[in-house]
Amino acid sequence: MTDRAPQPTAAGLAEPLRSRWSPSVYDDAHRLTHDEVETLLRAAQWAPSKGNTQPWAFFVCVPGTPQHESLVATLSRGNAGWVPRASVVFVTAAHVLESEEPGAASYSDHALYDVGQAAAHLTLQARAMGLHAHQFAGFDHDALAEALGVPATHRVLTGIAVGVPGDPTEVDERTAARDRRDRARRPLEEWVFGERFGEPFVTAPLADSGS
Repeated sequence: MTDRAPQPTAAGLAEPLRSRWSPSVYDDAHRLTHDEVETLLRAAQWAPSKGNTQPWAFFVCVPGTPQHESLVATLSRGNAGWVPRASVVFVTAAHVLESEEPGAASYSDHALYDVGQAAAHLTLQARAMGLHAHQFAGFDHDALAEALGVPATHRVLTGIAVGVPGDPTEVDERTAARDRRDRARRPLEEWVFGERFGEPFVTAPLADSGS
């Protein structure tokens, strides 16, 4: 499945950006070591954030743990077929409200942006380690927040499934088909603007295609 990346328009990017993609067929027998999991979390730890507030929380959901069972129980139908096969799933949350507890960390009004950066760092570190990551949001956020004891000051955002590619014959056709879909991206001229919204940054056509 590694031939799914890179795509032509990613040719000039540095690794691991160039070969990153989001598979859905994972090897459910593969597991990460404690050190590998910690390295992924270190990548998130060193992501930039507003004023170094680091307004994120990550749950580590390894198959067989209570938190993994809680996650699986809340997955949407579309994600229930592939997420449980990943070697580990990280659940992210953002500190979005001020706490009334004395000495509590301050929330950040850029928390959602910063958690996104932390997640991106983790996914790129995963690729650099020969792993693949697939981020998702299809689960019952409120139910999972309750199961994990997430305080009202934090908002559960996404899951990040990490692992190695598996055998597509071991999964249902719907899941296997996800990894055969054409990978595409919006052309640059649709979202890169210059003086005003909707006006391309350059006048010459911006050559771009799927990636």
